[in-house]
Formats: sequence, C-alpha cells, structure tokens
Amino acid sequence: MKKHTTKPAAKKATAKPATPAADTRTLKPHELLLSASIQSAVGIDAWSKFAGTIDLADLVKELREQVKDVADGNMRPVEAMLYGQALVLQTIFTSLARKAAAQEYLKQFQVNLSLALKAQAQCRATLEALAEIKNPRPVAFVKQANISHGHQQVNNGSTPTGAVRADAHAHASKNASQQNELLEAAHGNQLDIGAQGKAGGADPHMEAVGAGHGAAHG
Repeated sequence: MKKHTTKPAAKKATAKPATPAADTRTLKPHELLLSASIQSAVGIDAWSKFAGTIDLADLVKELREQVKDVADGNMRPVEAMLYGQALVLQTIFTSLARKAAAQEYLKQFQVNLSLALKAQAQCRATLEALAEIKNPRPVAFVKQANISHGHQQVNNGSTPTGAVRADAHAHASKNASQQNELLEAAHGNQLDIGAQGKAGGADPHMEAVGAGHGAAHG
C-alpha cells in the first residue's frame, strides 16, 4: 500500500518595490538660475581652483543634502562655517596689521591698517552672528498704551470712521445738554417765562398795589 506524501507548498515570490528612476531630465536655463544649490555650486567652483577639478553634479547633490539638514534644524554646519570664517578674518587682520607696521611711508601704512581694521570688524560681526545663533535673545512683546487728556480721543486699531463720528456727535450733544442744565440752575426764574407770570399773579403784595392804584389810573 502506497503512502501519500504531501509536498511543501512553494513559496510565493514577493515582488520587490520598484526603485524610482533617476531624474536625468535636462534642466532649462531658468531652472538653473532659480536653483539655490546650483547657484552656490557654481560660485564655489569658481573660487575653489585650489581643490582641483570638481564634479559639479556631485557638488550640487552634497549641497542639497546639507541644505536639507539645516532646514530640519541642524545648525552645526552653519556654526562651523561662521567660526571658520571668523578664524580666516582674524588671520587676515593679523597679516595686514603686521604688513602695516612694516611700512615706511604713511600712505601704505594707512591703507594696510585700514584694511586690517575692516577685517577685524568683520570678524567681530561674524562672531556676534554665531553667538546670536547659539543663544538667541528673547523677544519682548510690549502692548501699546494710549493715554488721552481732556477731550482728546486716541484710536488704536481699526475703528470704523462712522463709529468715531457718531461718538463725537454724542459727546458734543452731552456737553450742550450739560451747559443748558447749568444755565437753568443759575437763571431759572428768567428762563421759565410761564413760571414768572404765574408767580406775579399770585403775589398778594402786587394785588394790593393794583387794587390801591386801580381807580386812580383807571
């Protein structure tokens, strides 16, 4: 009697993810001009002949990686660059200062010393920028305070013009009303004509005078 043996199932082949094809597209002239990495690479190549022939494509690729690191918050390359520049400027300052000290004529002395002091100032500015990156100063938000004296009105912000005019009109009406009340309080008997006639008719002294002289002047 034959025994039935089961064969192990064959493993399914898993498809490997396709690698994206390299971008071999030739950039247009305006794309070359607008690319910060390409512009930087061209500038570096023009001033770095001491390093020999540079592959511009490799330089652009490396620059883009460094730019991405800085954009992600890694400021170590920037700090290293600034510190290196400060050292170069310090070296320039020392060299020019020594050259100025060795000059015999005043004009050459002034030119070299002036350039030395400019390099020293640039070195200080570079170190200040580095210190600002390492220890940024806190930003203070100061709220503006408007102080008005008397009837002066100070508007801070976007207040509609119509609202300002209505406010001023109401303020003027209130002042006029207050002035009228003061006049009435001080000269009430003169302003209230009806009250004057009523008081004259009800005065017993005036009635007696009128009765005594009524027949003589009738």
